[in-house]
Amino acid sequence: MEEIIFLVEESEEGGYMAKGFGVSIYTDAATIEELKIAVKDAVNCHFDDGKKRIIRLHIVKDEIIAA
Repeated sequence: MEEIIFLVEESEEGGYMAKGFGVSIYTDAATIEELKIAVKDAVNCHFDDGKKRIIRLHIVKDEIIAA
């Protein structure tokens, strides 16, 4: 089964954005739960072949701390 990996980051405007590795798929949403649905829909639209795929979300969170 093919695996599609997405880099997920917090958007500057709020919410989250996901970018596919090795595929031209980009989507965004207000919450992580909404993003999961949006990513599934985007993958199904991009690959209109009916095959099942594994979707991996690599969630990156930037934190700034003072020293």
